[in-house]
Parts: sequence; structure tokens; C-alpha cells
Amino acid sequence: MKKRLKRSYRVAKYVVYKQTIIDPIDHFWTFIGAFLGIATIGFFHNQKFNDLDNVFLIGSFGASAVLVFGATNSPLAQPRNLVGGHLLSAVIGVVIYKLLPDQIWISSALAVALSIVAMQMTKTMHPPGGATALIAIIGSERIKDLGFSYIISPVLSGIIILLLIALIVNNIPKGRNYPYKH
Repeated sequence: MKKRLKRSYRVAKYVVYKQTIIDPIDHFWTFIGAFLGIATIGFFHNQKFNDLDNVFLIGSFGASAVLVFGATNSPLAQPRNLVGGHLLSAVIGVVIYKLLPDQIWISSALAVALSIVAMQMTKTMHPPGGATALIAIIGSERIKDLGFSYIISPVLSGIIILLLIALIVNNIPKGRNYPYKH
């Protein structure tokens, strides 16, 4: 049993270590991409939303930035998933809020659960999409008042910004490409 535990530990240590080895220049490009993406979204949304709304929106896009700049070869980070996951989830979030505006606990759970299933069915799984659906429910009155325009701005505008910056920044260095080519 002790031998088995030691072997499992060595395998786990190797897998975790191997999965985290990144060429140091990748840290630089990850930083540049994430900084430019979030700064640009923040700049444009700052004109339209208050600080609390920006925290919600940047939270959702911050998680996307982790994927598209920090895990460029992940299937969850690919353009189809980035765009499709956020848009589907935004639509679901708005629809559920319109159907159940006074039941935040149930509408939040329903919006996130339906978003996950919709992303699975359409092969557009993007975990930050769950936050996008949730923001449509728990955001401020200003966010909720956007109704279906929430899908266009801030969601679509934000993902277009992230996607454009990802396409540029992630393709500058040698050996790094986005979208990932197998």
C-alpha cells in the first residue's frame, strides 16, 4: 500500500509539474494579452456602467481571459467556445430573468444550469459563460434594465474585444497560436 501511495504521489507530482511548465516568454504574452483585453473592456464599459456593474462584468471576462491568454490550447478557450458560451448564456440569463424576476435564488440556479446544458449540447463549453448568465440575474437594476440588449453590450462587445486581442497577441510569439491548431 505504501509503495502504491508513493507511486501515485510521483505520478501526480509529474502531471501537475509537467502541466504547469510554460516557456517563461509565455508569461509575458499572457500578461500583455490579459492586461490589454481587460483594460480595453473596462475602458469601454466604464463609460456605460457603474463600478459595481464593472466588477461583475470584468469578473466574467476575467475568467475568459485566464482561458484565452493563459490556456490557449484548451478546448474551452477556443473562439467557438468563447463566443458561443457567453452568447448562449447571456440569452438564457436574460430569458430566465424575464420569466422569474422576483425569484433570484431559483432564477440564478436555473440560468446557470440551463447555460451549462446548452453549452454542452452545442459544444461551446466555456465556464465563464455560467457567470455571464448569473450576472443577467444578480446584476444591478441598470444591468437588468438592459434586457436583451445585455447580450449585445456588454456581452458581445466584451467577447469581441477579448477575441480580437487574443487573435493578435497570441499569434505574435513563435510557438504560440490561437486558435489552437492540432
